[in-house]
Amino acid sequence: MPNDLSVWMLVLLDASPVVQGVMLLLVFASISSWAVILRKSRVISQSRRQADQFETAFWSGGDLGTLYRSIETKGRAGTGMQSIFESGFGEFSRLRQQATPADLLLEGARRTMRVAQMREIDRLEHNLAMLATVGSISPYVGLFGTVWGIMSSFHNLGNVQQATLTAVAPGISEALIATAMGLFAAIPAVVAYNRFADQVSRLELRFDTFMEEFSTILQRYGPNRTVPG
Repeated sequence: MPNDLSVWMLVLLDASPVVQGVMLLLVFASISSWAVILRKSRVISQSRRQADQFETAFWSGGDLGTLYRSIETKGRAGTGMQSIFESGFGEFSRLRQQATPADLLLEGARRTMRVAQMREIDRLEHNLAMLATVGSISPYVGLFGTVWGIMSSFHNLGNVQQATLTAVAPGISEALIATAMGLFAAIPAVVAYNRFADQVSRLELRFDTFMEEFSTILQRYGPNRTVPG
């Protein structure tokens, strides 16, 4: 406890205003990145779970029209793989009703599915750039606080007749605290960014695979044939 108190005293009382500002900025960056980490972890986990559930329903052998209508009756836009299916099947059905040539049916459905996929990937990647930014610049911000604290310590030595460790220690200590806070903010952000980027890439691959499989099913059925279960 005394050591903890001495650290807080260095930060709150002994640190220069510039170093205090650096530390406050790093605390804000750390809190913001952890908020993104917790929210993004929930969003990606939910998307993976929904993809598993939808694939089970899609490949269960049921009628695709019934599956599409069950999604529509929920009254809200789907996400993930469900959104891709809903967009593709809806566009395919609409074009069939307009007697669209067979070669344009699949093209229109694939284009609509691609837009839905891009929208979903954008939703999953939202705020990932913020984690990358925090992870890349926080060490340098902490280093700036370190350099400023050490510079202030040596500057203060010019105002004393005898340089001692007691005179220079507080400034160097606050400088090291700034460095530690920069690493504390950066490391979780970098780890989380790499993890989430990998998970989003895997989901994007699953979406691509589903689009190809679904397109293969739609390709077999022209304007005058019923889409199977």
